[in-house]
Amino acid sequence: MRHVERVVVLALDGVYPFELGIPSRILGAADGRYEVLTCTVDGGPVRSNADFSITVEHGPEVLRTADTVVIPAITPSSVTEELPAEVAAALALIRPGARLVSICTGAFVLAAAGLLEGRRATTHWQLADQFRRTYPEVDLDPDVLFVDDGTILTSAGAASGVDICLHILRKDHGSELANSVARRCVVPPWRDGGQAQYIEQPVPDPVATSTAATRVWALARLGDPLTLADLAGHARMSLRTFARRFQGEVGLSPGRWLIQQRVTRARHLLESSELSVDQIAGEVGFATGTSLRQHLHAAIGVSPQAYRRTFHATR
Repeated sequence: MRHVERVVVLALDGVYPFELGIPSRILGAADGRYEVLTCTVDGGPVRSNADFSITVEHGPEVLRTADTVVIPAITPSSVTEELPAEVAAALALIRPGARLVSICTGAFVLAAAGLLEGRRATTHWQLADQFRRTYPEVDLDPDVLFVDDGTILTSAGAASGVDICLHILRKDHGSELANSVARRCVVPPWRDGGQAQYIEQPVPDPVATSTAATRVWALARLGDPLTLADLAGHARMSLRTFARRFQGEVGLSPGRWLIQQRVTRARHLLESSELSVDQIAGEVGFATGTSLRQHLHAAIGVSPQAYRRTFHATR
């Protein structure tokens, strides 16, 4: 019988309705693999940051049964350096070993509970200075969409909650199911956790030429030894202009973006095919299997063989 993971979302006063609904919308669309429950610290309604309150079906007791606990964003004015007693009591109910996830300012709650000490984490870039002043013992990276630090995962603002839930789904059940859920929810299936939170020019100037068509062109040719000159030539731009515009639109250099896309394609092939590591390396544009191993380890910390074993075990 297939194990159904219980995910409990803890709604605190000042919760953002959008972020509160993300776990249910994403993980709840995963063909019954997750049961998503929402609770409050006392079972009563909570004030949202919008013009309405939210009533839930559960009190804090369900936290004892959670495999994963999600702390969604709360309005910055609700953030306190020390946890209110009722919040601390609720968090104390979480069993050891449960996975903890925060969205945006939810990281402040985890940090106030002492759960992020010595760990790498992220939160919304606008609150990075406040977070560092309050919790200097946390290794904060305010430039990324999310951080996976094993049993504790933290994400940046708003839509990065979608990214981290898809990451959890991909990690637990592989990319095919994650991509299927993303299609159902009409969201991008993959944004790397290391992608920049804030991109200076996410929409090109109306008089400028976008690099989007070149990115589509490159994705269809990942197996080729693409260079910056190839990309700039396709976009009909100088090397300097293309590199600057690409960085402004994507938040990554062309070279880093290519590596990211190749690693993503390699992960899919490791999960869904019986090709050897050297064959996959050739399919996605890495010169050798050794190069693939190095880039995959840098991205997710495991070897191709270990990644494939984990995926097949999960399946």
